[in-house]
Amino acid sequence: MKALTPQQLPEKVGQELAVSDWVEVTQARINLFAEATGDHQFIHVDPEKAAQGPFGTTVAHGFMSLSMLAGDFLSGGGMPEISGAKMLLNYGLNRVRFPSPVRVGSRLRSRATLQAVEQGQGFLQLTVLNTIEIEGESKPACTAESLFRVYL
Repeated sequence: MKALTPQQLPEKVGQELAVSDWVEVTQARINLFAEATGDHQFIHVDPEKAAQGPFGTTVAHGFMSLSMLAGDFLSGGGMPEISGAKMLLNYGLNRVRFPSPVRVGSRLRSRATLQAVEQGQGFLQLTVLNTIEIEGESKPACTAESLFRVYL
C-alpha cells in the first residue's frame, strides 16, 4: 500500500483508505481473550454447551473483534502509512455496534473509510469508520468509528 502524505488526507475524506488481510478466529484465540478479560461465558469457551445455544457453536467476544482493530487489522493493511508521521495514536472510539456474531472458524477483515480530518497542535485527528466483515456473511461483525491522532 502506498504511503499518504498529511496533505493528501483531507482529499481522502469519504473514501476507503484500506482493507486488511483476512484473520481466522480460532477457539484458542477466543480462549486467550477470555483469559485476558475474565469473560468466560459459555458461549465463548464451552464448545459442547455452546453447540446447544442459539449460534450452534462458540462465538468470539464482541470486544475481541473490536480489539483486533488495534493489532491484526492495523498491522495487516488496515491503515495506510502516513509519510512524515512520528507516531499514530489510537485516541478512542465514537460509535460501536456488533450486528452479527462471529462463530469460531470465521475469517474477519476490516475496511477503513476516512470520515473526517481535523487539524490539531502538531497532529491531525482522523475519524475512520471501520467495518469488520465476516467472510461469506451479509452483516458485519462490528462497526466502529475510530479516532486516530497522527503526530507530525
